Amino acid sequence: MGLDIWGWTLGIVAAFAVGLAKGGLALVGVISVPLMSLVMSPVQAAGILLPVYVVSDIGGLIAFRRSFDRRVLATVLPGALAGIGLGWATAHLIEERYVTLIVGSVGLAFALNALVRPVRNRQARAPQMGAGSFWGALAGYTSFVSHSGGPPYQVYAQPLQMEPMIFAGTTTIFFAICNAVKLVPYAFLGQLSAHNLAVAAALMVPALIGVACGLWILKRMPSTVFYKFITWALGIVSLRLIWTAL
Repeated sequence: MGLDIWGWTLGIVAAFAVGLAKGGLALVGVISVPLMSLVMSPVQAAGILLPVYVVSDIGGLIAFRRSFDRRVLATVLPGALAGIGLGWATAHLIEERYVTLIVGSVGLAFALNALVRPVRNRQARAPQMGAGSFWGALAGYTSFVSHSGGPPYQVYAQPLQMEPMIFAGTTTIFFAICNAVKLVPYAFLGQLSAHNLAVAAALMVPALIGVACGLWILKRMPSTVFYKFITWALGIVSLRLIWTAL
């Protein structure tokens, strides 16, 4: 299907990372598009991985069907849908590397701030429509461009200090809705070609295995370790996004 051994290896690792993210290890999936972009264009990588995201979302929705915060979803989803619409409208106008650079910079700044000022020194914030709409729109837009909506979403969601299972479930449902909505514009833009769908179908197995592995790890990880993990993951992924953009 047009990929060599190196391409398939990166594809399997990227799909597994998507599954881990849907299994509760938030932000791990952000590395998927950068990984596959080493052997193909970011646009093609995003087109191949969207069906993988959608199928993985089904596994995540089943796992977290009772673990999510409706208030948080209500504050971020309207903005996210608007961001996806903006991404569709400007798909041919803005270079992806500039969006990638912005996403990486925002994520790195937040991760560094969280490491310097630990969560335990701050009170949990309450969900707010204004902040949720802003970061939701940015997450929706960057998710549309390169499936990298995790860092903007994280900037809003982590200070809410949800329990790990609630955090993971809310994140999974949020991006499951975003990914389902993205199918329509992706189809109109020609990114769901027969070739891309064939490669995506082959990558769904490692993705579903990743969902199971992510859920297994999450249930055995203390909350303090969980938040340290996602903070470091955000920083590392953000550095990778900045490097890719530059």
